[in-house]
Amino acid sequence: MRYAGGWMTAADDRILEYLSENETGSPAKMKREGPIRYSRQQINRRCKRLAEEDLIRHLGNGVYMITEDGEAYLEGRLDTEDWEHINQGAGENSDRDSAEDRISDK
Repeated sequence: MRYAGGWMTAADDRILEYLSENETGSPAKMKREGPIRYSRQQINRRCKRLAEEDLIRHLGNGVYMITEDGEAYLEGRLDTEDWEHINQGAGENSDRDSAEDRISDK
């Protein structure tokens, strides 16, 4: 089960899934090769937002790769609403750095 934040869209899951399977990709490549039924412009906008939230990383020249947090979200180990990592083995949550802490680290 994935824990999507209210800011996320269905396109975000498709982008993360594509990057998890293919390691890297650009919005044009995701549109052309992936099962993503959104315009290249929409994919580009969502990639920028996912990068702002540290679920993917922009490598330059419009190419992105998934981060550890992106993989954790796909695996149901990260709640992107509260940014809590979910410890599935113990059934407990552990707090992730707050959005303010992540911004101040940049």
